[in-house]
Amino acid sequence: MIQVQIVGVRIEMPSNQPLVLLKERLGDRHIPIWIGASEATAIALAEQGVVSPRPLTHDLLCAVVIALGHRVVRVNLTRVEDGVFFAELVFDDGTIVGSRASDAIAVAQRADCSIWASESLVEEAGVIIADHDEDSAGDSRDDEAKEREVRQFREFLNDVEPEDFEK
Repeated sequence: MIQVQIVGVRIEMPSNQPLVLLKERLGDRHIPIWIGASEATAIALAEQGVVSPRPLTHDLLCAVVIALGHRVVRVNLTRVEDGVFFAELVFDDGTIVGSRASDAIAVAQRADCSIWASESLVEEAGVIIADHDEDSAGDSRDDEAKEREVRQFREFLNDVEPEDFEK
């Protein structure tokens, strides 16, 4: 397993689809995960330290877990199948509960626990986002396609902020 951290929540343009961007703690790969608007809002609010006047669903879940005398100690992003990311919440007593990756990430923020990704998931979904100054001179079609994908990815990440989720 590879430890990852949240870089932020962004909006992909022109589709206006939210995504959460993760990065290896000890590496250069980033993992973009396209998510729903409500999960994006929950992650962005927690990232900014905003406390809702009433608990959001992820806040409620964490409060219930604590009220029952337990803690979420870790989130595992286990696999990606056909573009769908799967995760697990790991509790202090060893109990593991399956989850959508976006919900697990939102819970991890509130539970203040680490997020880990399987090596196969990082290998399949991870991308290296090159600096703007780097040349994109790939010799093969695969390299050119990857570089084009990275350029497109950087374009929609450049100007998006969590405030874009406010109504």
